[in-house]
Amino acid sequence: MKRYGMVLGLRPEKIDEYKKLHAAVWPDVLKMIKGCNIRNYSIYLRTLDDGQPYLFSYFEYIGSDFAADMARMAADATTQRWWAECKPCQKPLATRAPDEWWSSMEEVFHTD
Repeated sequence: MKRYGMVLGLRPEKIDEYKKLHAAVWPDVLKMIKGCNIRNYSIYLRTLDDGQPYLFSYFEYIGSDFAADMARMAADATTQRWWAECKPCQKPLATRAPDEWWSSMEEVFHTD
C-alpha cells in the first residue's frame, strides 16, 4: 500500500458548488475509484494565509500498477463527466508538474 497526498486550489466563488458536488458523489464514480484500487480517500478544504482556498486529498493505493489504474479511471466516460463538473471549481497550482492537475506532495512523516 502506498499513501498519496495532493493539493489543488479551489476558486473562492465555487466553494459551495464543490461542497455540494461532493456531498452527493455519483455512485459510478465511487465504484471506479474503488475499482482502481484507491482506498481511504478524503478531501479537505482550507483557506491559507494568502486568502485562497486549497484542497488537500489523501488516499491509499493498494494496487500494483498505479499508472495503469489512473489511465483506466481517466478513460471512463462517467469519470470524465464528473471531472467536467469539478474542474471549473478547481484552480491547479502554477508549480504543478506538466502532467498533473492535482499537485503531488512529498510525504515527510508517517506513524501508525
